[in-house]
Amino acid sequence: MIQELMREEDGATAIEYGLIAALISLAALLAFQSLGLNLAAVFDTVTRAMGGG
Repeated sequence: MIQELMREEDGATAIEYGLIAALISLAALLAFQSLGLNLAAVFDTVTRAMGGG
């Protein structure tokens, strides 16, 4: 029974999918954070150009 549990790969697959999801989430977070900073700079520039800042 123990040998059968050691050969089972379902748990390893779930862990791999979890790691992939975590890496994708991290990449998305970094991309959105960078995009957000760029958008803030664009809006600041537009506001200043319109005489509001």
